[in-house]
Amino acid sequence: MYKKLLVPVDGSELSERAMREGLELARQLGAAVVGFVAEPEMPMPNEGSQPLEYAHQRDLHETRTDTHAHEVLARFGELARAAGVAFTGRHLRTDQIDKAIVGMAGEYDCDLIVMATHGRGVFGELLFGSHTKSVLAKSTLPLLILR
Repeated sequence: MYKKLLVPVDGSELSERAMREGLELARQLGAAVVGFVAEPEMPMPNEGSQPLEYAHQRDLHETRTDTHAHEVLARFGELARAAGVAFTGRHLRTDQIDKAIVGMAGEYDCDLIVMATHGRGVFGELLFGSHTKSVLAKSTLPLLILR
């Protein structure tokens, strides 16, 4: 059935659930898991910003986001080892999270995407958007949505 699951996570309590549920499903199916963290790009500098100051801020941002992604993926990897599930972790810095999720699923030949959603409702989606809804619209793969 499913041999490789992509599980995008961000380190939140909700993504912890996606990790656990994705790993349990993978264990039952004998599938592997690709854990994926998308970190935001550094915002463009304001007009009048000093180039050296911006470069320093960019370096700090990249260090922080890399550290965060590695910590989240290390946690995911520990859970995968405990569950006996083959695991690959990957992170990417991007502002197009939904597109990155779909792209990563294709790059790793995943056949199912497992995502957690906040379930904010219509008003919440207007304010914050919905990566899950966007991935559903852009991907041809099955999507398991956890609430």
